Amino acid sequence: MNRFLKWLVSKFIKVDRFGMRDELHIEVWHEGVKTVDKVYKGRCPTNAGFAEVAALVGNVGSPTAFTYLAVGTGSTAADPTDTTLVTEVTDTGLARAAATVSRVTTTVADDTLQLLHEWTATGIKILREIGAFNAGAAGDMLARKVYDAITTAETDHVKMTYKFPFTAA
Repeated sequence: MNRFLKWLVSKFIKVDRFGMRDELHIEVWHEGVKTVDKVYKGRCPTNAGFAEVAALVGNVGSPTAFTYLAVGTGSTAADPTDTTLVTEVTDTGLARAAATVSRVTTTVADDTLQLLHEWTATGIKILREIGAFNAGAAGDMLARKVYDAITTAETDHVKMTYKFPFTAA
Protein backbone atom coordinates (compact mmCIF):
# COMPACT_ATOMS: atom_id res chain seq x y z
CA MET A 1 0.00 0.00 0.00
CA ASN A 2 1.48 3.37 -0.89
CA ARG A 3 2.03 6.07 1.74
CA PHE A 4 -0.88 8.26 0.63
CA LEU A 5 -3.33 5.36 0.79
CA LYS A 6 -2.06 4.38 4.26
CA TRP A 7 -2.51 7.96 5.44
CA LEU A 8 -6.01 8.15 3.94
CA VAL A 9 -7.07 4.88 5.55
CA SER A 10 -5.70 6.04 8.92
CA LYS A 11 -7.88 9.16 8.74
CA PHE A 12 -11.11 7.27 8.02
CA ILE A 13 -10.73 4.16 10.11
CA LYS A 14 -10.83 4.87 13.80
CA VAL A 15 -10.40 2.18 16.39
CA ASP A 16 -11.66 3.12 19.83
CA ARG A 17 -9.39 1.87 22.56
CA PHE A 18 -9.41 2.41 26.26
CA GLY A 19 -6.16 2.42 28.12
CA MET A 20 -4.33 3.23 31.30
CA ARG A 21 -1.16 5.24 31.28
CA ASP A 22 0.94 6.48 34.13
CA GLU A 23 2.72 9.66 35.05
CA LEU A 24 5.20 10.09 37.89
CA HIS A 25 6.17 13.48 39.27
CA ILE A 26 9.18 13.41 41.61
CA GLU A 27 10.24 16.30 43.81
CA VAL A 28 13.14 16.17 46.27
CA TRP A 29 13.82 18.94 48.75
CA HIS A 30 17.21 19.25 50.48
CA GLU A 31 17.52 21.84 53.25
CA GLY A 32 14.51 23.73 51.88
CA VAL A 33 15.77 23.83 48.28
CA LYS A 34 14.14 21.79 45.52
CA THR A 35 16.96 19.70 44.05
CA VAL A 36 14.90 17.34 41.87
CA ASP A 37 11.78 18.11 39.84
CA LYS A 38 11.17 15.46 37.17
CA VAL A 39 8.19 13.97 35.35
CA TYR A 40 8.12 10.52 33.74
CA LYS A 41 5.26 9.35 31.52
CA GLY A 42 4.55 6.02 29.93
CA ARG A 43 2.65 2.77 30.14
CA CYS A 44 3.71 0.28 32.75
CA PRO A 45 0.65 -1.24 34.39
CA THR A 46 1.16 -4.83 35.49
CA ASN A 47 -0.91 -7.82 34.48
CA ALA A 48 -1.94 -8.27 38.12
CA GLY A 49 -2.84 -4.57 38.23
CA PHE A 50 -5.12 -4.88 35.20
CA ALA A 51 -6.82 -7.92 36.74
CA GLU A 52 -7.47 -6.09 40.02
CA VAL A 53 -8.76 -3.00 38.18
CA ALA A 54 -11.19 -5.22 36.26
CA ALA A 55 -12.33 -6.74 39.58
CA LEU A 56 -12.77 -3.27 41.09
CA VAL A 57 -14.81 -2.00 38.12
CA GLY A 58 -17.07 -5.05 38.15
CA ASN A 59 -17.07 -5.52 41.94
CA VAL A 60 -16.07 -9.14 41.30
CA GLY A 61 -14.49 -11.16 44.09
CA SER A 62 -12.90 -9.14 46.88
CA PRO A 63 -11.01 -6.37 45.08
CA THR A 64 -8.89 -3.93 47.05
CA ALA A 65 -8.17 -0.35 46.01
CA PHE A 66 -4.61 0.78 45.29
CA THR A 67 -3.70 3.17 48.10
CA TYR A 68 -0.01 2.54 48.89
CA LEU A 69 3.26 3.71 47.35
CA ALA A 70 6.64 2.05 47.72
CA VAL A 71 10.04 3.09 46.39
CA GLY A 72 13.01 0.91 45.61
CA THR A 73 16.58 0.78 44.40
CA GLY A 74 16.14 -1.70 41.53
CA SER A 75 16.95 -0.54 38.00
CA THR A 76 15.66 -3.49 35.95
CA ALA A 77 13.24 -2.29 33.26
CA ALA A 78 9.54 -2.43 34.14
CA ASP A 79 7.67 -5.44 32.76
CA PRO A 80 3.94 -6.27 32.73
CA THR A 81 4.68 -9.51 34.62
CA ASP A 82 6.25 -7.66 37.58
CA THR A 83 4.52 -8.38 40.88
CA THR A 84 6.93 -6.59 43.23
CA LEU A 85 9.59 -3.93 43.11
CA VAL A 86 13.02 -5.35 42.37
CA THR A 87 14.46 -4.03 45.64
CA GLU A 88 11.86 -2.32 47.83
CA VAL A 89 13.24 0.09 50.44
CA THR A 90 12.09 -0.75 53.97
CA ASP A 91 14.31 1.55 56.03
CA THR A 92 15.76 5.08 56.15
CA GLY A 93 12.28 6.60 56.46
CA LEU A 94 11.41 5.51 52.92
CA ALA A 95 9.31 2.39 53.60
CA ARG A 96 6.01 1.66 51.84
CA ALA A 97 3.36 4.11 52.99
CA ALA A 98 -0.32 4.91 52.64
CA ALA A 99 -0.76 7.54 49.95
CA THR A 100 -3.13 10.45 49.80
CA VAL A 101 -5.58 9.19 47.19
CA SER A 102 -7.70 11.41 44.96
CA ARG A 103 -9.14 11.76 41.49
CA VAL A 104 -7.91 14.61 39.32
CA THR A 105 -8.63 15.76 35.80
CA THR A 106 -6.37 14.96 32.86
CA THR A 107 -8.81 14.98 29.90
CA VAL A 108 -12.29 14.83 31.40
CA ALA A 109 -13.42 15.43 34.99
CA ASP A 110 -12.02 12.94 37.50
CA ASP A 111 -10.51 10.58 34.89
CA THR A 112 -7.21 10.14 36.74
CA LEU A 113 -6.32 8.25 39.92
CA GLN A 114 -3.66 10.14 41.87
CA LEU A 115 -1.52 8.67 44.65
CA LEU A 116 0.70 11.10 46.55
CA HIS A 117 3.12 10.62 49.42
CA GLU A 118 6.00 12.60 50.87
CA TRP A 119 8.70 10.74 52.77
CA THR A 120 11.42 12.24 54.96
CA ALA A 121 14.66 10.33 54.47
CA THR A 122 16.68 9.37 57.54
CA GLY A 123 19.66 8.13 55.56
CA ILE A 124 21.21 7.76 52.13
CA LYS A 125 19.48 5.70 49.43
CA ILE A 126 19.71 5.65 45.65
CA LEU A 127 16.11 5.43 44.47
CA ARG A 128 15.30 4.11 40.98
CA GLU A 129 11.79 2.60 41.08
CA ILE A 130 8.29 3.13 42.42
CA GLY A 131 5.24 0.90 42.65
CA ALA A 132 1.57 1.41 43.50
CA PHE A 133 0.11 -1.33 45.71
CA ASN A 134 -3.20 -2.32 47.26
CA ALA A 135 -1.77 -3.39 50.63
CA GLY A 136 0.65 -2.14 53.26
CA ALA A 137 2.69 -5.33 52.79
CA ALA A 138 2.70 -7.67 49.78
CA GLY A 139 -0.58 -7.15 47.86
CA ASP A 140 -1.07 -6.58 44.13
CA MET A 141 1.06 -4.04 42.29
CA LEU A 142 -0.89 -1.81 39.91
CA ALA A 143 2.19 -0.48 38.13
CA ARG A 144 5.94 -0.09 38.42
CA LYS A 145 8.00 2.75 37.01
CA VAL A 146 11.77 2.92 36.75
CA TYR A 147 13.34 6.38 36.67
CA ASP A 148 16.74 8.10 36.71
CA ALA A 149 18.62 7.48 39.97
CA ILE A 150 17.91 9.89 42.80
CA THR A 151 20.25 9.91 45.80
CA THR A 152 18.65 10.96 49.05
CA ALA A 153 20.42 12.42 52.04
CA GLU A 154 19.31 12.51 55.65
CA THR A 155 16.34 14.89 56.16
CA ASP A 156 15.57 15.12 52.42
CA HIS A 157 11.87 15.29 51.61
CA VAL A 158 10.95 12.97 48.74
CA LYS A 159 7.53 13.71 47.24
CA MET A 160 6.12 11.26 44.71
CA THR A 161 2.90 11.92 42.82
CA TYR A 162 1.92 8.86 40.80
CA LYS A 163 -1.01 9.39 38.43
CA PHE A 164 -3.02 6.92 36.37
CA PRO A 165 -5.11 8.60 33.65
CA PHE A 166 -7.85 6.39 32.21
CA THR A 167 -8.31 7.74 28.70
CA ALA A 168 -8.83 6.81 25.09
CA ALA A 169 -5.55 5.21 24.09
